[in-house]
Amino acid sequence: MQILITGTTGYIAKRLALQLLEEGHELVCCVRDLNRIPDEVEDHPRCSFIKMDFLNPEPNKIPKTIDAAYYLIHSMATNTDNFEDLERQCAQNFKNLVEVTNCKQVIYLSGIVNDDSLSKHLKSRLQVEETLRSDVYALTTFRAGIIVGSGSASFEIIRDIVEKLPIMITPKWLNTKTQPIGIRDVLAYLSQGLGKEELYNNSYDIFGPEILTYKEMLLQFAKVRGLKRYIYTLPVLTPKLSSYWLYFVTSTSFQLAQALVDSMKVEVIGKPSDINEFLNIKPLSYKEAVELAFQRIEQNSVISSWKDAVSSGRFKDQLSKHIELPQFGCYKDIRSKTIKDETYTLDKIWSIGGRNGWYSFNSLWKVRGYIDKLFGGVGLRRGRTHDTYLEPGDPLDFWRVLLADKTEKRLLLFAEMKLPGEAWLEFKIVKDKLYQRAVFRPKGVWGRLYWYMVLPFHAFVFKGMINALVEPK
Repeated sequence: MQILITGTTGYIAKRLALQLLEEGHELVCCVRDLNRIPDEVEDHPRCSFIKMDFLNPEPNKIPKTIDAAYYLIHSMATNTDNFEDLERQCAQNFKNLVEVTNCKQVIYLSGIVNDDSLSKHLKSRLQVEETLRSDVYALTTFRAGIIVGSGSASFEIIRDIVEKLPIMITPKWLNTKTQPIGIRDVLAYLSQGLGKEELYNNSYDIFGPEILTYKEMLLQFAKVRGLKRYIYTLPVLTPKLSSYWLYFVTSTSFQLAQALVDSMKVEVIGKPSDINEFLNIKPLSYKEAVELAFQRIEQNSVISSWKDAVSSGRFKDQLSKHIELPQFGCYKDIRSKTIKDETYTLDKIWSIGGRNGWYSFNSLWKVRGYIDKLFGGVGLRRGRTHDTYLEPGDPLDFWRVLLADKTEKRLLLFAEMKLPGEAWLEFKIVKDKLYQRAVFRPKGVWGRLYWYMVLPFHAFVFKGMINALVEPK
């Protein structure tokens, strides 16, 4: 079958695309930026890519010959107040484009929406489902609860909490019940539901075999990790305070923390159906899903992460538009050094950040991360998806990868920290020299004052970093 996939760079779609290719399908993948095509599928002979922004779609770009489509566009971390309207508009534009093709089935991954008091994001998902319904194609909706897998937002947030806090004073919503489901099972439903006429124009709740509170999830996670944890819940923490608690303890953004707290106050219990028997799927337990996630992590084979989503409001357009360093109205720290071993230097550059650190005065980088968190930024806790591999769009602590080209020997990062301006950090090898450029384009007087305040630190932080990149120890 020829299948259209949306949200190609997202957590679910990246993994689903690989699975569908293994099953022999031909894929047409929609991306907003052709420079962010995932390396895992970029050169596959049965995979093609089209540039498409469903908020501003171009007509006639989707092939008329597609047989089915997956709608996997959704964001809980958006900074906009009118995200419901944007999501409805996005779904309507998708529907209009698909209805003029040969598409027979659209599969949509939504959230379980059985509670009467839905959060804003679950209401939005239900609204999208209603928008996608059509008289031209059949809609199949799978409604999932908490998704557990290496790189998923829920998994990484629980991991942050459990591994950092031996004793937890937590909000009362930790007693809310939910039915977590493993990422492997979600992918199984999505792929095996394809082309099944019995599932046309129907929706199905998909969930694991256990009903757990969030507190029980934390304690089971701790047990898998061999950790002893004590959790005490307080009824006095307001949603606002709960959001701040989640934001400062974990690597999530404040917007995502707010959305999660809003959703976690609502019980997410699925309605039973015969979907498991029909598709012959036996969902994993929560503990099994966590254990499999850590197998992926230990093998360094995490395909996608929730952090891959571009969080900065600066990137409403394409990342590739930012890959040229500005020349005017900027402050710059430019250093160069003759390299001794090009392979060593390239490997060190491609391993920078995350658990590997920044090779020079890591304590100062951490302090800068804490300051960023205090002002509502992403901080250093996002780390990186892979320890030694980078591609455009990847998060890298409080930076975003704009360009990662080992052939060109160039890595370019853009700062997503809170700044009175814009900042770039570039590493580039030309002949036998490494050039390290830090460029800051200030905004107003505060931007200029900021540059001169941090300038004394550049002398030893950036000097130490370039030395470590070229001098094997």
